[in-house]
Amino acid sequence: MIRPLLFLLVLLSITPASAQIGSRLRDLIANRRQSGSGATTQGAKEELSYGSDSMQNLDYWRPTTPGSPLVIYVHGGGWKRGDKGLAAGEKSVHYLQQGYAFASLNYRLVPSCKVEDQASDVAHAVAFLIRRAEQLGFDGKRVVLLGHSAGAHLVALVGTDMSYFKQAEVDPKAVRGIIPLDGAAYDVPKQIAEGGDFMHSTYLEAFGTDPARQDKLSPTKQAAAPNAPAFLILHVQRVDGTAQSIALGEALRKADTPAEVKGFEGHGLQGHAEINRRMGDPTYPATPVVDAWLKKVFAK
Repeated sequence: MIRPLLFLLVLLSITPASAQIGSRLRDLIANRRQSGSGATTQGAKEELSYGSDSMQNLDYWRPTTPGSPLVIYVHGGGWKRGDKGLAAGEKSVHYLQQGYAFASLNYRLVPSCKVEDQASDVAHAVAFLIRRAEQLGFDGKRVVLLGHSAGAHLVALVGTDMSYFKQAEVDPKAVRGIIPLDGAAYDVPKQIAEGGDFMHSTYLEAFGTDPARQDKLSPTKQAAAPNAPAFLILHVQRVDGTAQSIALGEALRKADTPAEVKGFEGHGLQGHAEINRRMGDPTYPATPVVDAWLKKVFAK
C-alpha cells in the first residue's frame, strides 16, 4: 500500500499548491511505516499549539521511556516555505528508537513575518515544550535542536544569540546542543555578497539590505560567548555551505564553545536535500555521527 502512496506523493509534490496535501501524505506514509514495522512502541503523534498564530504549532512524539531526552527538528524552505511534515518518516522513527522524544516545529514564514520572529518562534516553542516536559514524558533539562537549511540558520541563531532564549524564558543550560544541517547563511552579508544569483533574492527578502541587521542575524557574527553548550555542524560538498560551516565552527571555538564540523558526500541541491531526507536512515553516513554525538551531549 505504501508504494502507490509514494507515487501519488511524487506527483503532488511537483506543484507548490499541493504542499499541504503532500505533507499529509508524508505523515500517512510515516505512520504506516511505524505501525507496520513493529520497531517502536511510541504513541500516536500529537499536534500542539505553542502560540496563537495558525503557524505556531508542532508535532510531538512521546518517548517509549518517560524522562528521555528530546530532539527538536526545525524545517528549511528559504524562510518562506516548508512545514513540520518535512520531518516525517525516518527522523521520528529513528530518534524514538534511539530512546528520545521527538518534535517537529512549524514557524511563521516570510514575508508575513521577519526572520527575527521566526527565531523567536523557535525559542518560544522550546519554552512551551520544556514547561510541559513532565506531562509530555521527556526530560526538560536535556534538549537538542536539529535544523536543516533555513532551519539550520535558525537553530544556529538561537544557539548563539541568547536574547531569544532569554525572551522566551528558556534556561540555556536545558538546551544541550545545536545541530545545523547544511546551512549557508551563518554569515549573512558574506553569503549575500558571494553566494551567487540562485538564492540572492531569497536572502534579500529574508534579511534585507541593512548591514547592521544582517550582522545581527548572522550566527557566525553572534558567536561570542555565551552560546549553547555544544554544536555539531554538518554539511555536504557545496562550496558556500562548506565555507560557511567551517567559519561558524571556527568562530564558536574561538569563543571556547565546543563545535565539531563534519562534511559528507553530496553535491548541489540533490546533496542538500539528501542530508535532510536521509537523516535518521541508519545506512546514511551522517546518521551514526549524529547518534554518537547525541549520546555524548545527553550523558553530561
